[in-house]
Amino acid sequence: MDANLLSLPSSSSSTFRLPRSSLFSSPRNSKRRTIVGCSRAGGKPSSTANSVVIQDKAALPIKSGPPASQSVLDCVVVGAGISGLTIAHALSTSHNVDNFILTEARDRAGGNIITVQTDDGYLWEQGPNSFQPTDPMLALAVDCGLKDDLVFGDPDAPRFVLWNGKLRPVPSKPSDFPFFDLMSLGGKLRAGFGALGIRPPPPDHEESIEEFVRRNLGHEVFERLIEPFCSGVYAGDPAKLSMKAAFGKVWKLEQDGGSIIGGALKAVQGKSSSSKPTRDPRLPKPKGQTVGSFRKGLSMLPDAISARLGRKLKLSWSLTGIRKAQGGLYSLTYDTPEGPIIVQSKSVVMTVPSHVASSLLQPLSLAAADSLSKFYYPPVAAVSVSYSKDSIRPECLMDGELKGFGQLHPRCQGLEALGTIYSSSLFPNRAPAGRILLLNYIGGATNPGIISKVCYSSRYGILRASE
Repeated sequence: MDANLLSLPSSSSSTFRLPRSSLFSSPRNSKRRTIVGCSRAGGKPSSTANSVVIQDKAALPIKSGPPASQSVLDCVVVGAGISGLTIAHALSTSHNVDNFILTEARDRAGGNIITVQTDDGYLWEQGPNSFQPTDPMLALAVDCGLKDDLVFGDPDAPRFVLWNGKLRPVPSKPSDFPFFDLMSLGGKLRAGFGALGIRPPPPDHEESIEEFVRRNLGHEVFERLIEPFCSGVYAGDPAKLSMKAAFGKVWKLEQDGGSIIGGALKAVQGKSSSSKPTRDPRLPKPKGQTVGSFRKGLSMLPDAISARLGRKLKLSWSLTGIRKAQGGLYSLTYDTPEGPIIVQSKSVVMTVPSHVASSLLQPLSLAAADSLSKFYYPPVAAVSVSYSKDSIRPECLMDGELKGFGQLHPRCQGLEALGTIYSSSLFPNRAPAGRILLLNYIGGATNPGIISKVCYSSRYGILRASE
């Protein structure tokens, strides 16, 4: 173990249980190297940045001076996370708007997208790990000149759920459902009958994910599949998340067809009778259901958009106030490296966290500010861990890499990690020869307390696995 990578305070007694018994041949003697500290998103409203680990100064040499003229802008986009960047990109490409700026309080664009690449061959993400390769997402990558840098995961790589100390594969297609061992025969029958419509009717109120799934598919589907999926994807509490908001397409199946299967059949019939839109021939076609990234990590996308925006991107511009001005304009006051600057614009797009927007909008709308102040961001930390391949059980390896995409952990199984992604198996060139790289997410709405046990004062850190 590399002692210089430790970052937990010496007085800390917190532990982080990795699901190593499922993978590692000699867990007590395995050499474990944690190569990344923790970056978090969300938590209580704070004046500090959501991403705790900040990279070096912006990699792109963009000078963030004041606008070239003090004329009225058509639009100001506030916040240069991925939402603000894509809006700014769309303004300049799809809508032919040139008279706008994108402002960011930090000295880098990209928000919680943070890729780290080391000299010894590691590449890891400290925020989101991948994206869904939808056509709009692929079009954005192609427009930014990143077509040749796109990489996709193996659609046939198995996904696992850790249940009763064993990694159990999740069915990837309907024909797998009768044979997988994550659920009992009774649980499978309950799910099948429920999907056909043999289940209690919908209630009058808006259902949570937990209510919808338990009613339609039974307790086992919820506890062993949906609950860990919600924790891993949304970091949320399925007892509080709206089914309609989070899984609107599945919710609509029951609404349209009277049952999940009835709605699915109706949707298939509708697709067969409707004309299929012509797909952009520039876009690559991923094989099957998978996820995507870029050759040098997700940060390639915000870096590429930033480069195209040029001087329209204003870094280290902190918005301190916004008010209505004469003629229906907005007046925005910024603290900048050049001193205070006031900008006037016909429109403003806010892509900052809700608690930041709440504070800024109070002079304009108390009702909007109050509503925005009530949004909750579950705190999540990303912990990447490297192991020697010699530490892995041989049956867990295929062609020298871990078999699979990753694993999810139901809360009742007692693990701190929401899930683990097999980073070095999912995308190429994520770890040096002889090593594997695992990305663990901890925290979330169901376990926010663990975040307070992690030391964020250091850029790199270790979370010790409990013995």
